[in-house]
Amino acid sequence: MDRPEIIRISPVATKSCHETVTFIDRDLVQRKAHDAKRSPRKREIHVFHSGDADPLQRMLNAIQPGSYIRPHRHLDPPKSESLILLQGMLGYVSFGDEGSLDEKSFLLLDAGRGIYGCDIRPGVWHTIFALVPDTVIFEVKPGPYSPANDKDFAPWAPQEYSPEAAVFLAQLEDSFRRLWGLPPRLWSPSATNS
Repeated sequence: MDRPEIIRISPVATKSCHETVTFIDRDLVQRKAHDAKRSPRKREIHVFHSGDADPLQRMLNAIQPGSYIRPHRHLDPPKSESLILLQGMLGYVSFGDEGSLDEKSFLLLDAGRGIYGCDIRPGVWHTIFALVPDTVIFEVKPGPYSPANDKDFAPWAPQEYSPEAAVFLAQLEDSFRRLWGLPPRLWSPSATNS
């Protein structure tokens, strides 16, 4: 089976142009990991759904260490979200309404430990971050997608690209790594654009 055409749909995303079926293989996963390395955000999306109106949004999300994904929730409209690890190692953290942390919510997605994914209920404040280079997940959530109400960003978390964002992520990741007994992070808050 030949791979359908892949097109760039934004500076941070590509899309498969398939009519009936396509596949997710090592080449596509590696391509997205490479794209994420070159991105100022250190992450890239690859879309499988047909468009924003699709009732089921499906995508690859390639994330490099130091990429800041601002804590957010999907509340209005309420949307669940599922993440499946394809390669790498991913940290997942949920928060209380005021930004409090519960270490019981620190999930380590790591195939070597037999933890492949997680499912997040609507309205849960959360973030994810890559713990090793070239981390790629398959993400699914209900559509339709509307940038105006897809997610609520946590008011207590720094905005993406702010000077505080990298420091926030570094502190969160350091706490996560200590809890899970992981080696220290290799990226520096001063060397990232978050």
